[in-house]
Order: sequence, then C-alpha cells, then structure tokens
Amino acid sequence: MLENPEQVISIFSFTDKNNDLSLHKNSGDAMVGEKFQKLYDIMKKLREECPWDKEQTHDSIKAATLEETYELIEAIDQKDYVELKTELGDLLLHIVFHSAIGEDNKFFTAEEVIDTLCDKLIRRHPHVFGDVEVKNTKEILKNWEEIKLSEGRTSVLEGVPKLLPGLARAYRLQEKASKVGFDWEKKEDVWKKVIEEIEEMHEMEADGNIEKLEQELGDVFFALTNYARFLGINPENALRLTNEKFIKRFSYVEQKINEQGRKLSESNLAEMDKFWEESKKLD
Repeated sequence: MLENPEQVISIFSFTDKNNDLSLHKNSGDAMVGEKFQKLYDIMKKLREECPWDKEQTHDSIKAATLEETYELIEAIDQKDYVELKTELGDLLLHIVFHSAIGEDNKFFTAEEVIDTLCDKLIRRHPHVFGDVEVKNTKEILKNWEEIKLSEGRTSVLEGVPKLLPGLARAYRLQEKASKVGFDWEKKEDVWKKVIEEIEEMHEMEADGNIEKLEQELGDVFFALTNYARFLGINPENALRLTNEKFIKRFSYVEQKINEQGRKLSESNLAEMDKFWEESKKLD
C-alpha cells in the first residue's frame, strides 16, 4: 500500500524555483493523490479477495495491457475524448495492476515505480530542473539521448522495443540515430534512396531470388519510412489511417452488392470497382 500519497502527487505537480523542487499542495493536488490512493487500495483488495485477480501475473495480463494501449490509440485517432478518458483509465488500471503484482512478488513497490519515474523525469530535463540552457527542441532531444547513454546504455538505439510493429520500430530507430547527427541533410537525397531501393528490389524480382527480394523489399519500406520522417509523418500512423479508409470503402462495396441480394463472390471486379469509386466520393 502507498504509505505517502504525496509521492503520488509529486508525479503530477513539480515546481522549480532556483533548483528547489517542491510540491504544489493545493486542494486539487491532494485530491489527485487521494484518488490514486483509492485506486491502489481497490487493486490491493482485489488481489487479496478476488480469486481471478489473485491468480494474475505480469505474463497473464501483458496481452491485455497491449490491447488497452491500442484501444487508447484508436480513441485518439477518432478524437473521441469521452472514450479517451475511459481508455486512459483502463491503461492506468493495468499500470496499477502490474505495480501490485510486482509488490506482491517483492520485485518492486508502487512507490519505487513512481520514484523511478520522477527521478528519470528530473534527470532527463536538466533545462527545467537544472542549470542547462537549450536553444530549441532539437537540443533537448540530443541532450535526452546523451543522458540515456550516461545512465549506462551502450548504444543510442537501445530501448527501442523489439516487439514494436515494423514500421514503428524503423521510424524510432531512424529518429534516435538522427538525434545524434546520423541523418540525411536533404529530403531530396532520401527520395533518391527510395528510388534506388525500389530498383534493387526489381532486380532481385527479375533474378527470382526470393530471399534477397524479401531483404530488398524491407529496404524499400525502411527508405520510405525515412522519407516519411523527413515529411514529418509517422508512417505507422499513416498506414493505420489508410487501413481504416480501406475498410470503410470496401464495406461500402459489400453493402451495395448485398443490397442487390447478392454475395460478394457473385460480383465481378468491374462492378466492385464502380462501387469503390462511389465510396471515394463519400470520404
């Protein structure tokens, strides 16, 4: 159990006056701490008295944690802020759940989870909580990576999860490398690289070398991801939106054919293309 609600409050409300960190102690902050404490108390009670909650482990709920994260992203994409509030709560539940499991197994305590985060935020923002001066966001991001290395990491690329979707991971790897100066200077050169990779892919296709073709196709995706980054677009977000657009348009095609009392398999490409073009006008 959290013995000191102020540890919870601290994550939400720092001030920095002459490098002296103190807490905002107004009624709103106290309420946040009290509500977090109530949530944690509920979770501890569930872990003690509910057979299902008691049986759960980090492994048993990790898939659900990931699912809640995707549901949160979906609410953000849809700009559904009522749903976003709900999904934030669901994700917070999993954070508290994992914290309680860690505490029950004596891996760590909830206080240590919060303290670790607070320490990290302060350490990685010396321009806010220290005397470091920065000119812009680019310098902040560069300092962030340098601080990570000083914390014991051996590579700038450490910390990019292996389980991230391919496009998202490629984007993060490129982004992290760029923060320390390993990057193209002009987007035109990045586009030339895209064309070069496409041509190499076609060469492997002509050769019939499937293994090499797969590698070259990966290079095409990686180069396109880089170009997207130069355009200020996250390719994972872009592809997710396109997937949703495809679902919407294809569903329209299905609907129009179903309205005629026929199955999709009873249609033909020309008819489906006609309805597809209609669906595009509804976007």
